[in-house]
Amino acid sequence: MTPSTLRPAQAGDAAAICAIYNHYVTTTAISFEEEPVSQADMAQRIADVNTAGLPWLALEVDGRIVGYAYATKWRVRPAYRYSVESSIYLDKDFTGRGLAGALYRALLDELRARGLHRAIAGIALPNAASVGIHEKLGFRKVAHFSEVGKKFGCWRDVGYWELGLGS
Repeated sequence: MTPSTLRPAQAGDAAAICAIYNHYVTTTAISFEEEPVSQADMAQRIADVNTAGLPWLALEVDGRIVGYAYATKWRVRPAYRYSVESSIYLDKDFTGRGLAGALYRALLDELRARGLHRAIAGIALPNAASVGIHEKLGFRKVAHFSEVGKKFGCWRDVGYWELGLGS
């Protein structure tokens, strides 16, 4: 495997992150966004995650960002402050190389280090790859909502998986 580097994402990474994410926005139902995200909007999302005191990690291979993972607040009310929603995306040309597991484990380690208690992942279904990585890392399915989103003219289900972080 090619050597990789994990580091905190910065606003200057927005273009590379958009290139990864917008592929999923425009060609799949994995994301429920319907329009590509602008570089400025992505930079603001990165800043918002950082301002919330949560991690956004970028994965580089040969100096190129090929994936990212981050966490956002699960809900806004104070009692939810120990739970987060986690997300991960890889460049379509870098899947199947074991990078997702390494990236996600690094995110989970960072969440544990920050004293968080629960990671929650919402997955648009069907999505065997995402379900597989989450379950491999110990997440378990806790909810299934039918036809809660509509993309590309079809109703889509969403499942939720959770992982206790041990704090």
